[in-house]
Amino acid sequence: MSDLAIEARELVKQFPARPGTGDKPKEEQPARKRGFRLFVKKEPKPMFTAVNGVDLEIQRGEIFGLLGPNGAGKSTTIRMLCTLLEPTSGTARVNGFDVVKQANEVRRNLGTLLAGERSIYWKLSGRENLEYFAALYHIPPAIAKKRVGELIERMELKERANELVEKYSTGMRQRVAIAKALLSRPPILLLDEPTLGLDPQAARNLRELIASLKSEGHTILLTTHYMEEADQLSDRIGIIDAGRVIALDTPAALKRRIDQKEVIRLELTGWHADLSDRLKNVDGIESVTTRQQGEADLWEVNMQAQNSRAALPRIVEALSGNGTRLVNMNIVKPSLEDVFIHLTGKALRD
Repeated sequence: MSDLAIEARELVKQFPARPGTGDKPKEEQPARKRGFRLFVKKEPKPMFTAVNGVDLEIQRGEIFGLLGPNGAGKSTTIRMLCTLLEPTSGTARVNGFDVVKQANEVRRNLGTLLAGERSIYWKLSGRENLEYFAALYHIPPAIAKKRVGELIERMELKERANELVEKYSTGMRQRVAIAKALLSRPPILLLDEPTLGLDPQAARNLRELIASLKSEGHTILLTTHYMEEADQLSDRIGIIDAGRVIALDTPAALKRRIDQKEVIRLELTGWHADLSDRLKNVDGIESVTTRQQGEADLWEVNMQAQNSRAALPRIVEALSGNGTRLVNMNIVKPSLEDVFIHLTGKALRD
C-alpha cells in the first residue's frame, strides 16, 4: 500500500465562462448563397479554468491544511477529491482509488464535512440522524446501534441526543455532522471549514477533537479561513491561488521564507480608504492589509518591510493630517498569515 492517502496529478477543472464577461461565443447566423441556406460554424464555447494543474501528495496520518483566498480553486479541488465534481483532466486517488473510475470506493474511504451545506436533517434528532445515515451506509443494525452510541458519547451529545437538531447550537450541529462523517470509520476525513461560525470555546473544542482524530490514525484534509487554526493543527500546508498550488511545506518552513522581513503592526482610529494607497507608496513597504477590530473605530494595519526603522518615519508622515490617530505600533515576527499575504498579495478572506 502506498504511503499516500491522497494523490492528485495535474488536476484541472474547467467550467463554461459566465455570460457578460466579453467572451460570449458568436451564435450561428443563417446566410443565403445561390438558394442554399448556409450556417456560420459556431465558435468553441469559452471556458473558465478554476483549477489549473494541481499536484498534491498527502501522507497517511497527517493533517494537511489547504489554504486559499476566495475564488482560488480550493473548494473546486476538494469537491473533485470527494467525487462531487469530475475533473476535466488529470487524475486523483483517495486511499489508492481513482476519483472517477472508482468513485464508490472513494466515498467508502472518505468522511466529509463540507462548508455551507446542510449535511444533516434538522427535523430529526441527533440520534435519528446518525441512525438514518448508518442505515444509508449499510452498516449492520447491531454494529450501527453500538457505533451511534459511542459517537454520541464522544461528541458530548448524550444529554440532548433525542432533541431535534433545529434546537441545537451551531457547534452541536457541527459535532453531529462530524459524527456522521465518522460512522463508517473512514481512514480519511475531509473537513471543510469545520469551525466556521462557532464561538471561541466551541471552536477550541472542535480543534481538540480534530487533533485527537489524527492521534487515532486518521488522515485529515483541512480547509480553514483561520490562519491560527491552520498553524496549530497542520503538519503541512498547501497554499492555492489562481487554480495552482503556489507553496507547500510545514508551517515553520513557510514562515522561514520571510524571516528576513519585518512586520509592522499598527492600531489606529480614523481610518480612511485612501490611506491604504498612501501607505503602499511608502518606500520600503511591500504589502498592506487592514482589518477592523470589532465594531469600534479601531483598525489593525499590517505592513511588511525589509527595514522597519527606515520605514517608520515615512509611515508616521503618511498618517498625519488625515484625522487619523495612531494608538499602538509594534514590530512583530512574521506569522503564517504574513506568508500568505506575501505569496498571494491578499488576505485569506479576500
